[in-house]
Amino acid sequence: MDFSLLEPTLYTVKGMAILDNDGNRILAKYYDDNIFPTNKEQKAFEKNLFNRTHRANAEIIMLDGITCLYRSNVDLFFYVMGSSHENELLLMSVLQCMYDSISQILRKNVEKRVVLDNLDVVMLALDEICDNGIILEADSGAVVQRVALRTDDIPIGEQTVAQVFQSAKEQLKWSLLK
Repeated sequence: MDFSLLEPTLYTVKGMAILDNDGNRILAKYYDDNIFPTNKEQKAFEKNLFNRTHRANAEIIMLDGITCLYRSNVDLFFYVMGSSHENELLLMSVLQCMYDSISQILRKNVEKRVVLDNLDVVMLALDEICDNGIILEADSGAVVQRVALRTDDIPIGEQTVAQVFQSAKEQLKWSLLK
């Protein structure tokens, strides 16, 4: 028997995705261009993945030679994908970190509308967890700490438009509540 050993690599995550309860993409990041080179192939895979997982109550599925771990909450599905020979426990820790980080950032209000309203922070959290397929952080507390920028501490000239609007909304809300 010829067992070819694979070289260990840091590139463990092939992709991360958040889909709504209809299977439409909210956010997806793919790190391996060899598996899904085009957006059309990515969307077809996501549709197939959603069709296989939206009624199942498992946490893991092997689809097209890719190990997919998933979790659902209210109207969202969270996915982490790795190669077929990847350690499922490692991928599960990434999925758990992704879900817990987003949950803490959104103050336990993890649903489609809130994720879309805070998409910039959610994208930043995914970037803090994984960069180009390499896992950077699996501790949700550390991810939330890195992502949580207080707009009060940033000078107005350095704030993004979204941060300025958010700050204005907060000030208006507090002035109306007084």
